[in-house]
Amino acid sequence: MPSLSWPHITPVLLLIGSNFFMTLAWYGHLKYKHAPILLVILISWSIAFVEYCLAVPANRYGHAVYSAAELKTMQEVITLSVFVLFSWLYLNEPLGVRHLIGFGLIAAGAAVIFFKPPVAA
Repeated sequence: MPSLSWPHITPVLLLIGSNFFMTLAWYGHLKYKHAPILLVILISWSIAFVEYCLAVPANRYGHAVYSAAELKTMQEVITLSVFVLFSWLYLNEPLGVRHLIGFGLIAAGAAVIFFKPPVAA
């Protein structure tokens, strides 16, 4: 079982934060369809800057204990998790069983990246 030390936890926390900001940048404007697209783009870029300020250190620090493939896999699962909550709570979009099954299958596929077969003695 992997250690739950700060080097293991810090990248996860930073990725959760970065994905919150990226989801807000990409989808937050959907509630404001009347806003001019240029303004939406500029605001989204501003929000995405914060995302980068969290994602880059997450990957830099995380690479000390995780492979690049593991970091990318974590990021994708976190992205889906944040998006599910965001679309449900902020956009008030319903989540159906097929959404949950589909996201679950993606998460199961991601778990394969972290599976380490036992070492034979």
